[in-house]
Amino acid sequence: MLDVIWHGVRDALLMAWEVWWALVAGFAISAIVQAWVPRARIERALGASPGHPVAPVARATALGAASSSCSYAAVAIARSLFDKGASLTAALAFQFASTNLVWELGLVLWVLIGWQFAVAEYVGGIVMIVLMAIAARAFVSRSVEREARAKAREADPGHQHHSAGGELEVCGESGWRGRLTSVQAWSDVAHNFRGDWQMLWREIAIGFVLAGFIAQVPDHVFRLLFIHSAPAPLPAIENAVVGPVIAVLSFVCSVGNVPLAAVLWSGGIGFSGVLAFLFADLIVLPIIAIYRKYYGGRFAWRITALMFVTMVAAALIVDGIFSLLGWVPSGPRPSRAHVFASIGLDYKLWLNLAATIVFAVLTWLTLRRGAVDPVCGMRVDRATAVVRHTPSGTRYFCSEHCAARFDGGAAHGEAGAAHGDGGATHAHVG
Repeated sequence: MLDVIWHGVRDALLMAWEVWWALVAGFAISAIVQAWVPRARIERALGASPGHPVAPVARATALGAASSSCSYAAVAIARSLFDKGASLTAALAFQFASTNLVWELGLVLWVLIGWQFAVAEYVGGIVMIVLMAIAARAFVSRSVEREARAKAREADPGHQHHSAGGELEVCGESGWRGRLTSVQAWSDVAHNFRGDWQMLWREIAIGFVLAGFIAQVPDHVFRLLFIHSAPAPLPAIENAVVGPVIAVLSFVCSVGNVPLAAVLWSGGIGFSGVLAFLFADLIVLPIIAIYRKYYGGRFAWRITALMFVTMVAAALIVDGIFSLLGWVPSGPRPSRAHVFASIGLDYKLWLNLAATIVFAVLTWLTLRRGAVDPVCGMRVDRATAVVRHTPSGTRYFCSEHCAARFDGGAAHGEAGAAHGDGGATHAHVG
């Protein structure tokens, strides 16, 4: 038993070492986009062109691709967009794009299991959005959508990422040149970078740990789960259906399911199964519970069914396209030794050292001139924080939402309770 534990932990750490630089690079790019694109402009764009439903979906896809890969954050932001008038298809397109078309996911996939999976992830994300836009009305009626929108307006949105765009334009520092030379702009990038890590580190850690211990399972056990010898296309269909089921039961989402996908691929699951598993990070059980909280039970189960169908269909379509092009990886699967590479004096060492420096600098920027939000526990810049003057001193908050929670708790003598509840909300919703 001790030997299994040791090998599981060792393999988890080795896989984390393999992709550390890609994770940091991806989160840094995402944080820059989040900080320097004003949210108000985004919401106006997605609520525009009511007579042209394709345009908001296309804009939501582009926005999601440039957004955070955190599944919980994607769901929370989509709720905000839906509440402010974005169409159902635009809100769901944002979720699909922000969890399938982002930088860090493609980088980690490329490093761990190959370029084919990175390209297939991006192609599949677009296919899912198209299928979802076509099939949405068959799953969600207009009356159910209206009911869900009313429910969304009452839901607690939780913490929102801070955007520097508006403040920089007010200060005369609009444009990329002004932002590149502004300490405040980079401070906002750093806060979003740290916020994404705060939201995702548990998911990523669980993904690596699960992958490390599942790697100890013999390959013949995986072969029992997936059909291989039946006539085509039965194996591809069965794998594409089983993949999302494994994702739902594993509770791992976003970038955290990539290491587990690598283990499943080395264990024998088919190409379509790996893709469907990767696509299914928006229907894991905790996120389904959030859908129910935000939109009500009827809407939650309908969009879950819609997502499941589009994920399976997209995996099969991409599998078929890649098979025709000869891009499906063939021959021997990568060994566990390849997935769990050892630490050596090579290019990964220097990339990981550079990534660690970037991580440290951005983290240091969140501490510079910062204060701790007493509700959600996040560090905020005093220059841009929401301020409350209380008998016990000046308090700084990351948003009006957290300030209102503090005000309400203080009014009822429950500031301590608000602190604990707010921290839980921030960690869960992002």
